[in-house]
Amino acid sequence: MTDRRFLPWRPLLMGCLATLGALHMSKADAARREPVRLVFDTDMGNDIDDALALGCIHALASRGECTLLAVTLTKSGKHSAPFCDLVNTFYGRGDVPIGCVRGGPTPKDGNYTRAVATAKDGGKLRYPRKLADSKSATEATALLRKVLAAQPDGSVAFVQVGFSTNLARLLDSKPDEHSPLAGLELVRKKARLLSAMAGSTRFGEYNVKMDIPAAKKVFGQWPTPIVFSPYEVGKAIKFPAASIERDFAWVAHHPLREAYHAYKKMPYDRETWDLTSVLVAVRPDHGYFTLSKPGRVAVQDDGKTRFREEPGGTHRVLSVTREQIVRVREALIFLASQPPG
Repeated sequence: MTDRRFLPWRPLLMGCLATLGALHMSKADAARREPVRLVFDTDMGNDIDDALALGCIHALASRGECTLLAVTLTKSGKHSAPFCDLVNTFYGRGDVPIGCVRGGPTPKDGNYTRAVATAKDGGKLRYPRKLADSKSATEATALLRKVLAAQPDGSVAFVQVGFSTNLARLLDSKPDEHSPLAGLELVRKKARLLSAMAGSTRFGEYNVKMDIPAAKKVFGQWPTPIVFSPYEVGKAIKFPAASIERDFAWVAHHPLREAYHAYKKMPYDRETWDLTSVLVAVRPDHGYFTLSKPGRVAVQDDGKTRFREEPGGTHRVLSVTREQIVRVREALIFLASQPPG
């Protein structure tokens, strides 16, 4: 176990975290806290980092660090929801509800979600799941309202690693059979954190540019603290191809390993954009990242984001040092390749 007295960045980081309220906790609090209640909102199928991020969530759940409440999709490709379903089933959590956007920005099927979801052995699907296609999944906004309404107040952390479509629709949602509250008030009552893969000040990010109006709404109106993991952070931390080949070989067929192979010709090291958003949401006090001063992230008309320091601001933007890059990469390799159970 690392002796935290020898982490020179820890005092600065913990000072930042203290101002973030729900993110910060003492060692005693951390020891007795309950698992993070997590909603994973993803555009599964557009890039392979979403798949590894879901694997990390299951590893953290197996370690008792989080509870996966739901997976919601902002990509409506035919096999996006079945892929999430089969991964959840592979890790022993096939009962996790899955919701899918209707009329989302990227309806085209993903190559790796299709390849893994349709793989067969002896005429039978290699990976069992309940969902036949993404249309079979519950509509995402309705699922989010149902899940939120059932949780304790101020308890739910959202990890958004795709477009802002689902969360924007959640904010605009009307009272229903699950809650008498409109969307904004329901989020204000039940959520505690949003961890978003976005926030670069250098150029427009794919997650933002594909639904700019939704990103403007979410980043402008979301009522809890938001932590942004910008493009530069994930780009600096590559997931090694050698780990995919070596550390996932404990089973003959692993859905994440096969997805990695289907996405691009191996070997390739891939950026860890979405994985970093998961890590900071579940392990905010591990010193993995450096947090900016308080401020606000705003979305411009061209899809670029701008961050301005602001006293009392509820937004923070992550960055990483060389030392943190090493620690984060090591943590992600162990988590993504961890067997179920």
